[in-house]
Amino acid sequence: ENGAQVLFLLPEIALTTQIVVRLRKVFGDVMGIYHSKFSDNERVEVWKGILEGKFQFIVGVRSAILLPFDNLGLIIVDEEHETSYKQHDPAPRYHARDVAVMMAYLHKGKTLLGSATPSLESYFHARHERYGLVEMSERFGQAAMPTFELVDIKKEKRSKKMKNEFSSVLLENIAFNLKNKQQTILFQNRRGYSPYMQCETCNWIAECANCDVSLTYHMRARELQCHYCGHKEEVPRICPACGSHHVKTMGFGTEKIEEELNALFPSIRVQRMDMDTTRAKNAYQQIIKEFEIGETDILVGTQMISKGLDFDNVSVVGIFDADRMIHFPEFRASERAFQMLTQVSGRDGRRADRPGKVIIQTSNPAQKILERIVNNDYVGMYESEILEREGFHYPPFTRLIKLTVKHIDEKTSRQAANVLAEKLVAKLGVGRVLGPQAPMVERVRNQFLFDILIKLEREKINFKAAKSFIQEKVIDVLSDKTLKSIQIVIDVDCV
Repeated sequence: ENGAQVLFLLPEIALTTQIVVRLRKVFGDVMGIYHSKFSDNERVEVWKGILEGKFQFIVGVRSAILLPFDNLGLIIVDEEHETSYKQHDPAPRYHARDVAVMMAYLHKGKTLLGSATPSLESYFHARHERYGLVEMSERFGQAAMPTFELVDIKKEKRSKKMKNEFSSVLLENIAFNLKNKQQTILFQNRRGYSPYMQCETCNWIAECANCDVSLTYHMRARELQCHYCGHKEEVPRICPACGSHHVKTMGFGTEKIEEELNALFPSIRVQRMDMDTTRAKNAYQQIIKEFEIGETDILVGTQMISKGLDFDNVSVVGIFDADRMIHFPEFRASERAFQMLTQVSGRDGRRADRPGKVIIQTSNPAQKILERIVNNDYVGMYESEILEREGFHYPPFTRLIKLTVKHIDEKTSRQAANVLAEKLVAKLGVGRVLGPQAPMVERVRNQFLFDILIKLEREKINFKAAKSFIQEKVIDVLSDKTLKSIQIVIDVDCV
């Protein structure tokens, strides 16, 4: 009303589908939409619309923060904890939430960060009064929190109650839901049919020719795919290593769950929402619309379905493979598992007259993080994690800079990484420089990777001077004629 511009940031394109319809009813033609599924012409139209004053209110994903605003009064960052706000490749590498805070400062506007499971960094700032804190202890419309049930799949397997990837408890609840004409969401954060194929005779595994990862089997496409470089291969009929015919798919993804549901409940309507089913421009809208109006009984999906979607008729959420998220080798693993599982659970029982139920399948129901998820104990998770972060010098107590050295020759890549690390240690000290070490996936697109992680204290160091020093040493290594064609990627405050 006072003439300022407003930006509403969302982490996923999928979310824009539902929220745009609702906001359009209120704001009409002054609202523009901006995301990567639009054509260049459509995006140019929004860009020009902002310059000409046609659009005062923009709803968009992370790249919308870079639009040519001249009078930003308010930036709303919905689901501010989401990793989707981080741009990794290609450059420029930025975190839209952090840019939003800076943009609002430059425009003398306000930033509103919203989340049911805030990032530890944001909550830390709120606790220390750098940010204001508003807490809502009740769900909208007096809806009750869903009830949780942890299912021990080791026990289920021992008593032979499992049907493929489904525990008896999950199947009973799905069947009950279908009988009562209510909907179910099933979450598995791994797309494709199977994560890898393996020979039962010699243990050969199908691997990518360009990356150090196994190839994922996609049944509908009838091919093996690399999720890092896009390489594709035909499915082998016999093992290329030993000639055996016993080559089997191992593990499971969303595509396999969809197939098993169709076999277990032949008369139901199942939809799958992951990167494979949403490539087309309007695929998101179609899947969400069909689920919203009740044409779909069960929605199977990856992390796309965990983010802010609002459905009236969902009363059961099933979560597969929770342990893989919890035990991921990364310092934010517990925080992200809590966020992901809580957010998926939040799609359930969103109306007061329909209490929801969440079923988590796990090999270890006694894990502390699961107890906190069941009790919706964000503060307990925060207090436990923040002590570890402080003890091991991780954010929010430090700022991180990750340098990734890349080269097609492993020896050259390692040598360059060692040279760079030595130069950095000489001034910054051993305690601040970790590595170099090979990441979990050591080779991507035929380039060998080595990571150097730099931890810089927030209070005791001149961050601007430290960045200049690091940039200088990176240029020194890139200028070394003995280390030709080296690439060094710098990612500041890698979130």
